Formats: sequence, structure tokens, C-alpha cells
Amino acid sequence: MQRATILFAHGSRDPLWSRPIDAVAQRMRELDPQRLVRCAYLELMQPDLATTVEELAGAGVSAVTIVPMFLGVGRHARQDLPVLLAALAHSHPQIAITLQPAIGEDARVLELLARIALD
Repeated sequence: MQRATILFAHGSRDPLWSRPIDAVAQRMRELDPQRLVRCAYLELMQPDLATTVEELAGAGVSAVTIVPMFLGVGRHARQDLPVLLAALAHSHPQIAITLQPAIGEDARVLELLARIALD
């Protein structure tokens, strides 16, 4: 079973904005060379989530984990993302799609942010 992870972020008009997301993706590839890792964006940047899942489907991926790279759970995570996921499940029923909680809800991330802020 070919698995992939999509780091899903908001996007920005500034191309430098995506550097941290790209760095996380690159580090994931170093840690697990067998895992396909892609970045996708809600708006203002490409590729979008649908395009990324389409590309992975074409590569024979059968399971995708989507990691929302949001610190907080705002409207995008609560409203937009479920609509996108429903459309993806409909258009790609052969792919098992798993949604992780927003990265900012992970206690490890919160702990690290607090420690960095205290430095």
C-alpha cells in the first residue's frame, strides 16, 4: 500500500511564506524516504488540495493523511476543509483519506512554541 502525507496550509501571495512548510516536508522525506510528502494550499498558492490528491491518485497512492498546518482551528479548518474532504472522498473513493487535527492542537507543538518564546 502506497501512503502519502499532504501538509495542508493556507497559502500567501508572498512566495517566501511557504519556506517553513517546504522545510517540514523536506525533513519528513529525510526521516521516511518511503513516504510521499506533498504540500497543498487552500488559496493564493499552488497546488491546491484537489490537484495534489489527483497527482497522488495517478501515482497509485491508496492512503493519504492530510495534516492541517494551522496553529488555530479557525473557519478554514472547521468549515472549508470538511467540504474539500467530502469532495475528495467522492472523486477518489479508492483512496483512504485521514485528517489529522490542526498541528497547533498538538501538545508537543504548544510545548515547543512556549519554550522558544521563553528564550
